[in-house]
Amino acid sequence: MSLSSRAILVVMCFLFLSCTPLFTSATTTTVQGLQPRCESHIFNNGKHYRSCKDLPVLDSFLHFSYARETGVLDVAYRHANLESSSWIAWAINPTKKGMLGAQALVAYRNSTSGVMRAYTSNINSYATMLQESPLSFRVTQVSAEYLDGEMTIFATMVLPPNTTVVNHLWQDGPLKEGDRLGMHAMSGDHLKSMSTLDLLSGQVTATKSVNGNILLVKRIHGLVNTVSWGILMPIGVMAARYMKTYETLDPTWFYVHVVCQLTGYLAGLLGGLGTAIYMALHTGMRSTAHTVIGILIFCLGFLQILALKARPGKDHKYRTYWNWYHHTVGYVVVVLSVYNIYKGFVILQPGSGWKIAYTAIICAIGAFAIVMEILQFKKRWGSLFVKKSEDLQEANQSAFKKEISKFMNRWGDKTPEDLEANQSASIEVV
Repeated sequence: MSLSSRAILVVMCFLFLSCTPLFTSATTTTVQGLQPRCESHIFNNGKHYRSCKDLPVLDSFLHFSYARETGVLDVAYRHANLESSSWIAWAINPTKKGMLGAQALVAYRNSTSGVMRAYTSNINSYATMLQESPLSFRVTQVSAEYLDGEMTIFATMVLPPNTTVVNHLWQDGPLKEGDRLGMHAMSGDHLKSMSTLDLLSGQVTATKSVNGNILLVKRIHGLVNTVSWGILMPIGVMAARYMKTYETLDPTWFYVHVVCQLTGYLAGLLGGLGTAIYMALHTGMRSTAHTVIGILIFCLGFLQILALKARPGKDHKYRTYWNWYHHTVGYVVVVLSVYNIYKGFVILQPGSGWKIAYTAIICAIGAFAIVMEILQFKKRWGSLFVKKSEDLQEANQSAFKKEISKFMNRWGDKTPEDLEANQSASIEVV
């Protein structure tokens, strides 16, 4: 290749590299410009709305027409990039910001027939399953459609006249077996899907609610309970079970056990129950399995603390019964704690890394417990087999003594001549 050819090649490469970013930027701008926005959307049913807004999260759009004098609000809520096995909801909260008290429009696609179902739901509890119920204001023409991964709810509402600003929220979640509405995610954009809507100007203002703080409180709640109930408590139980068998570690095992259990309980009480009360005050108490198990764990833990006050001495006749009670309740608390932590992971959805890390810790604790059970098997359970062997030997000796006693009672006072005479008599009879 000649020198001139090489120069031309170098110049062409330079021009290509220089123009690539410009081309990419232009292409990206063109593609983004072609993406359908709120204003350019055309409904298949021919409906038109005077206002529309791109909602800030969850790929959602709101179209509406509002007559201030009559309070009639004609609305269409669109949710894009959605699987058919999902549900959507859009709601107005006439009394406060947030979920409680919201008047919702709900829609989902029947998993068997493929027909869309749309209805209203008055949300009066945080444990709601979005059951069908009438709203606090009149709603007509409720319908829904699902096309090309986008689900839309249509409805006409009659709000109080001269209403200008409303609190509204929107949500989506999974559709479970039997067309049951599953819980929506409790993190990320799902906690930001609410705002204030000006029906006259169409302006959407992000709601400054406690959701950001609630998310932080939930993470603190999960982290504190995971460390206290899910790690310290099992370690305290193992200290009492495995260190106790070594005489050189007495009474060290007791102090380690008490420190782990008390630290875990107090941390759970302050950081776990405290954050739970904060969330209940700001978002309402939810009667879920996670909540019920958490309350039960705290009660059982408190009973364990009281049991320390009533612990009898080592030689007391009731000490065995106390040990049975204390050990049983302790194991129940540990099992329920680990189970409830995993239920908390499902609710909080902190990311797979947290769940994997905790699972690794629990597996390590479980593996250590298995190894210690094997090493201490003879020391812990060997006495039972020795006792059974001694009991069997004692039973055999007792039976032998009884036979000797019977023999002596029958023949012990007879002379050899009498025994020979008895034997001869027996032969003659035969």
